[in-house]
Formats: sequence, C-alpha cells, structure tokens
Amino acid sequence: MPDLTQLALYVAAALLLAVTPGPGIFYVAARTLAGGRAEGIASSFGTGLGGMVHVLAGSLGVSAIVLASAELFTALKLAGAAYLVWIGFRTVQAARRDASAALAGEVVAPPIGPRRAFREGVLVEALNPKTAAFFLAFVPQFVDPAAGAVAPQFMVLGIISVVLNTLVDVVVAFAASGIRGGARARPVLIRRLRAGSGAAMVALGAGLALAKRPTG
Repeated sequence: MPDLTQLALYVAAALLLAVTPGPGIFYVAARTLAGGRAEGIASSFGTGLGGMVHVLAGSLGVSAIVLASAELFTALKLAGAAYLVWIGFRTVQAARRDASAALAGEVVAPPIGPRRAFREGVLVEALNPKTAAFFLAFVPQFVDPAAGAVAPQFMVLGIISVVLNTLVDVVVAFAASGIRGGARARPVLIRRLRAGSGAAMVALGAGLALAKRPTG
C-alpha cells in the first residue's frame, strides 16, 4: 500500500473524480426525482456494485484484456451507450407522460421501485468501459510493487474509489429528494429536472458511443 501521504493524495484525487458529473450521478438524480429517496439510494448502491465489477475485473486483468481488444472494447462501449441512451430516453418520455397525465387529471404512473432502480444502477456503471479505463489508468499509479502483491493493493484502492463514488451518489440522492420534496407545489419543475437528467444520460450515451479505445 502507498504511504499516508500518497494515500491522502489518492483519496483527494478520487474524491474530485467522484464529484465530477457522469452517468451514475445523472441516473441517481433522475431516479430520485421520479421515485423518491428510496429509489435514489437504491440506485446509488447499484452504481456502487457496478463499480465493484470494474475493480474486480481490473485486479484480475480482465479489464486490460477488454481494453486491449478493439472488438471487445467496441462491444462493451456500444452496449453501454445503447443502455444509457435507452434509460435516458425512457426518463424523458416518462417525465412527459406524467406531465400529460397530470394535465388530463389522470393517474400518474407509479415509481419503478428500489429493486429495479438498483438493478439498472448496476448496469449503468458496469457497462461503462470508461470506468474500466479509469481504474486501469489511475489506480496503478498508487500501487507499490515493493509493498507486496499488486492485485490486493489494486482491490483496496479500487474499493476506496467506489466507496467515495457511492457516498457522492447518496448525497446526490438526498439533495434531489430535498428538491423533490420542496417543489411538490411545482410539479412542472420536477418534470423538467427529470427530463433534463434523462437528456444528459442520452448525451453521455452518445458520447460513449463515439469514445475511442485508450492506447498506450
């Protein structure tokens, strides 16, 4: 493991990256605005588990194989992009559908529930090859081969990063829940925020589809 100074630098850098908006944050925000805090927290733990998939794959060398293969990288990239676009499009459509139902005095569709939010959160993060590339490019800089086996160090540092990401997502869920609760008298605002989160996921999905395989 790195010394305390290096570990502090790692935690600071990982926290900075954790607060950078990405697919997970927008998904958690959208789920919270649509279904409340329970869905938001469930989706946060889902993205955390999805991140752990990359940590495990990175420590076992699977991620390196995927990133080294143009075919495997493209397959994962397109699967992740398609899923993000689909989730984002569905989020936008649901926001519009709920708005139309409310105006017509009809019953608004019920939330998807924490279990489904959790499952979708796992896929949102696990299908993102950029997360795999991040772990392979960032974590090894803080691994000390002289301190022992590399794989356990990679796992520990990766878990730290995932925990920070999950904590940030939980904070986003609480913040979005507060916005949702405070804007109950302004449902149009909530639907616009939901649609905005969905549109952001569509844009991130499109960007992921155009991403190039890391080299070097």
